[in-house]
Amino acid sequence: MAAVTDSQRQFSRDEYFQDPQRYFARLREKRPVAPVNLPGGRRAWLVTRYEDVRAALADPRLAKDPRKLYPDWESGPVQAMFELHMLNLDPPDHTRLRRLVQKAFTPGRVSALRPRIEEITTALLDATEAIAAKSGDGVVDLLDQFAFRLPITVICELLGVPAHDQDDFREWTSTLLSSDRPQEDEEGARATHRDAARAMFAYFEQLIAAKRETPADDLLSALISVRDGAGSGDGGPGDALTEGELYAMLFLLLVAGFETTVNLIASGTLALLTFPDEMDRLGKDPSLLPAAVEELLRYTNPLNHATERFTVADLPIGDVVIPAGEPVTLVTSSANRDPGRFGHPDQLDLTRDASGHVAFGHGIHYCLGAPLARLEGEVAFGALLARFPGLALAVPPSQLRWRPSSLFHGLESLPVRLG
Repeated sequence: MAAVTDSQRQFSRDEYFQDPQRYFARLREKRPVAPVNLPGGRRAWLVTRYEDVRAALADPRLAKDPRKLYPDWESGPVQAMFELHMLNLDPPDHTRLRRLVQKAFTPGRVSALRPRIEEITTALLDATEAIAAKSGDGVVDLLDQFAFRLPITVICELLGVPAHDQDDFREWTSTLLSSDRPQEDEEGARATHRDAARAMFAYFEQLIAAKRETPADDLLSALISVRDGAGSGDGGPGDALTEGELYAMLFLLLVAGFETTVNLIASGTLALLTFPDEMDRLGKDPSLLPAAVEELLRYTNPLNHATERFTVADLPIGDVVIPAGEPVTLVTSSANRDPGRFGHPDQLDLTRDASGHVAFGHGIHYCLGAPLARLEGEVAFGALLARFPGLALAVPPSQLRWRPSSLFHGLESLPVRLG
């Protein structure tokens, strides 16, 4: 791998978390395929231009299963839960596992969830309004009270996970996904990460045991049925699920099922508040909601980049050849801000044709939950603007902080006045 320059080392600083697009824009213009040090010390080749990113997302020369890069790779059950889930596997394992759950996330199945999502949204907005009324200054954290609780409640109900445990998931995933590990306390950060991983695994052990004892009409019970041989998974004779894959599937569906949508709702609301003319346009014309969600996905980018891949053969991208065996990070958020694909990309334009954005990825790993995230976004933004047309930030935008995560791009809080 080529040497990392001093300017590239800025990726490890706090400024990266607060404004990653500034760094991506520089790379996109000058070194669109470049080796860098990312936060946490991880080294990877970053790909930042739209055409390159979209093509690479579907290129079979980029693999995901770590056992292909490290033939002697071994892990205990806790580590495997985080590293050998469907998103980190290649065909045929990826194909087999995706087939087991994809029917739960088809547009038709998801559309049937709309009444329940609307019901949850109304209840959450009622509670948010009550909290704002009781506060001394009328300020409420919209991320905590609404943007987080809507998607976590929906995915918990879909999976059959008790909703009263949602705050535990929030704490665990926040720790597990953080890239902020100061070198002076590296061992302490590792210990905190291990504790969160073990706590989540222990919780899943209890939950799966309870579902085995008393199955219900939910996705987790269905997956347990497939694992235990009582169901086929409706996918044909090739369906199978090991115990480790069951844990990994639960982890992936739960975390991926709410983390990105939390960021879409919170960051999307901030974007609308930052572009008040667009917010006013959407409030007056709810028919714009589907297109608005696509533009907000493109603009806000709930993920900074796709999950890591590595080359299984020499891979030419542009005028660079990435050698075999190298980690590669495809920066989807940079692709969505590429002026070569989207005109005036740093401008929020709800009438823009944002089709082709890669916020959900592309290729065989295209986000399974995209229909659900789109629906939750439509319901959330529509209800929020109808209920609180005078919604306003309670602090200057410069005071907002973004979570210290290389993968996820999301706010730590969103203080607002409901108006």
